[in-house]
Amino acid sequence: MTAIAREANVAVSTVSKVLNGHTDVSAATRRTIEQLLAERGYQRPRAARPAGRRTDLVDLVINELDSVWGLSILTGVEEVVEEAGLSLVVSSVHNRQSATRRWFESLLARGSLGAILVLSELTERQRDDLARRRMPFVVVDGVSQPPPEVPSIGATNFAGGYAATEHLLALGHRRIAAIGGPEQLQCTRARIAGYRAALETAGVPADRQLVRFGPFQHEGGLAAAQSLLALPSPPTAIFAGSDQQATGVYEAVRRAGMTIPGNISVVGFDGLPFAEWTAPPLTTVRQPLHEMGVAAARTLLRLVNGERLESTRIELATALVVRESTAAL
Repeated sequence: MTAIAREANVAVSTVSKVLNGHTDVSAATRRTIEQLLAERGYQRPRAARPAGRRTDLVDLVINELDSVWGLSILTGVEEVVEEAGLSLVVSSVHNRQSATRRWFESLLARGSLGAILVLSELTERQRDDLARRRMPFVVVDGVSQPPPEVPSIGATNFAGGYAATEHLLALGHRRIAAIGGPEQLQCTRARIAGYRAALETAGVPADRQLVRFGPFQHEGGLAAAQSLLALPSPPTAIFAGSDQQATGVYEAVRRAGMTIPGNISVVGFDGLPFAEWTAPPLTTVRQPLHEMGVAAARTLLRLVNGERLESTRIELATALVVRESTAAL
């Protein structure tokens, strides 16, 4: 590897990144390194297959693969799986029970090493079937709090909701609305709980009229924001449950002939790349989606290798990113 790095005039770490499928290497440099590797007959290392396993497959099942949110998690999972010399099978179920059942049956038939479940809720029977077949699995940001024995990865959603609301309070806002995702989701409940806790800490009464729930997509934010702006006493700030919802809030504000942040401040959640390029740039709570994918894959591989987990629950920290969509009242 050192000789290849010297000949390509790059650092050894750059060669390692190409070998492990990392994307932060220029196309020209990647082509040079891959050509040198091919000329020398270098083979990427493959992870040893655990005893008794028939495949080198890892399954990822996700509700919304067509969203930036889902793709961010996928890239994290992919990074670890490729580095381990394994192959990833991806299934998108779009919240359909029939699709989830088909995926589950296919998983068992393939004899995969294990599965990563993103916003999927397995039934108790399915969990029992996986346990009986000794197939490891990890839940990412599950619909509901999984049982203590089920390994799960999440983010500090409560702290994120608290930080978003605290930021708006510090700017002088008191009529602060919150738009959550689907009410049954664990992440929605935690974010709204953080919002309410921040209001309570500041001595601001929580107004039920200022809380809405809906899909995490643009349309959900648009419908909820239009409803909030139509109130006799509308909010001066809105905390949206996702960056995609926040784009819907932007549209509702535009249709109402108002401006952001001149008439209303807006905070999103997720920290997706496009949030930096909205007009104005969106203040948001960054959720470490890529890192959550990495943590899920690493946890699954530890289970596959028979390692004992110190804890079955991992929560990665969120962080408030302040941009130009929020301003003092």
